Amino acid sequence: MAKKALPIGVDDFADMINSGYYYVDKTMFIKELLDLKGKVNLFTRPRRFVKTLNLSMLRYFFEDTVNGDNAERRKLFQGLEIAEAGEEYTGQMASYPVINLTLKSSKQDTFQSSYYKMREEIASEFGRHRELLKSPLLSENEKRKFQKITDGEAGCDEYSGSLKFLSRCIYEVTGKKTVMLIDEYDVPLENAYFGGFYENTVNFVRSLFESALKTNEYLQSAVITGCMKISKESIFTGLNHLNVISVLDKKYSEYFGFTERDVLQMMRYYGVESRFPTMREWYDGYTFGNVEIYNPWSVIKFLSDLYTDIDAFPRPYWIHTSSNDIIREMIERADRGTKSQIETLVNGGTLDVQVHEEVTYEDIHSQGENLWNFLYFTGYLTKEKEYFQERHIFLKVRIPNTEVATIYEDTILTWFRNRIEKENFQDLYGAMEEGNAEKVGDILNRQLFDTISFFDSAENFYHGFLAGILSQSQDYLVKSNRESGGGRSDIVVKSPSLRGRAFVLEIKVSDSVDRLEADARKALRQIHDRKYAEELRAEGYQEIGCYGAAFYRKDCEVVFAEHRSGGNLS
Repeated sequence: MAKKALPIGVDDFADMINSGYYYVDKTMFIKELLDLKGKVNLFTRPRRFVKTLNLSMLRYFFEDTVNGDNAERRKLFQGLEIAEAGEEYTGQMASYPVINLTLKSSKQDTFQSSYYKMREEIASEFGRHRELLKSPLLSENEKRKFQKITDGEAGCDEYSGSLKFLSRCIYEVTGKKTVMLIDEYDVPLENAYFGGFYENTVNFVRSLFESALKTNEYLQSAVITGCMKISKESIFTGLNHLNVISVLDKKYSEYFGFTERDVLQMMRYYGVESRFPTMREWYDGYTFGNVEIYNPWSVIKFLSDLYTDIDAFPRPYWIHTSSNDIIREMIERADRGTKSQIETLVNGGTLDVQVHEEVTYEDIHSQGENLWNFLYFTGYLTKEKEYFQERHIFLKVRIPNTEVATIYEDTILTWFRNRIEKENFQDLYGAMEEGNAEKVGDILNRQLFDTISFFDSAENFYHGFLAGILSQSQDYLVKSNRESGGGRSDIVVKSPSLRGRAFVLEIKVSDSVDRLEADARKALRQIHDRKYAEELRAEGYQEIGCYGAAFYRKDCEVVFAEHRSGGNLS
């Protein structure tokens, strides 16, 4: 029997159910939402943690449609958990008009383009309610304004007040207050921060929300999603009835993302449960409230690969779906203290951070704790422990899993490559040509001191570190033999001309700083014993220098010997 398709990129609830995709039942989210009766609810979760799908589910559950397909919508929930929750909940199906707005596509390069995209989304939602224009209960002025907004011809003030206007029109025609759903409200704000037009975007979004959520007597309730809560002073000015549910809250904790039970059930269904340890190492590690959560996007992507090939390798799927600009900017702007903290994290350690749930993008770099809070609420860190001290909540945070660790490491390596491309390493090559191992070591030590190191994969790190620096010369060719096995040295550097010089470098990673010199000499001896330089000699190079280098954290030791014909070192 054919298995259900995996819902890669499917975020429309009706499509999910009607097309027969595998659905992890999160419909009891509706019950909890009705039980807790929040007027305006803001759910903050990382990107790709099924926020859009959950809002789509709410729309299909609550919406009383004008075209009369409510019976079809009820069928969507047959066999799901909410259908068994009782009449108290199922009786509220198809009971409210719904305004559904997404801002997730507002990622343009300029404010004008971003504003146009937000205006376009608003116009599209007005178009979805165009049946209202047939009602004699709306005035001609209201109909003209409605049509202008739908056609994209209204002014900025009309668009900033458009959601309240639409809910008023709905109330005048139906006599019902509106359920408002706003998805990824902070995408245009994040985009504007990195694009340099933050203030203009804040002003528009603040006006849009203030009229729709604060002074709107036609509002039944609202559910908003985003990555993080932007401070009230910035966006939610005076919105005293705003109920924020973040990854810290115990409420609703299992409805955004997959629990371990969800993941195990999916893997058994597709017959790939033998790969559960890899799934857990790479995509688990989040804690929402007190619930262990897996990244749903990455779980589905890896499951898809495993179903095709049970031996498929895991990959960092999330890196391509979530903006990593904040990691890049953090590393580029990091002072020595921040670099040390990043090293602690990438090497599996933790940081203690005081919780600040309300920040602005402009405040991210004003103090270190704002930065770590931002990374926590957006999914780049997770909590290992939560505690209360001196009237404040503190978190012990860490990198969640291997997938996110690769994002840090890849970003660090890119930053390192970009940085060394701007530097001149002629003094390093001059020292190498002179056989001045002490000076070579001093130069490498200075570079190590300024970079960010990850020691859990130390051999690869130091190899990439040294190869990257050596590759900056225009006068030498650098070949990395890291993947070539034991028959070759780690790095070969050679002049394009056989009359020029060539170098063989072997790297060791020491267990302690006291072992550096001995390990560097051990590396040099390995060059001799395994005849690494003979290949260069066979090519025709006469002047061959051999370097043994040993590393321990931020320290290195370098020793040198000249390779003589006959294979001896001197």
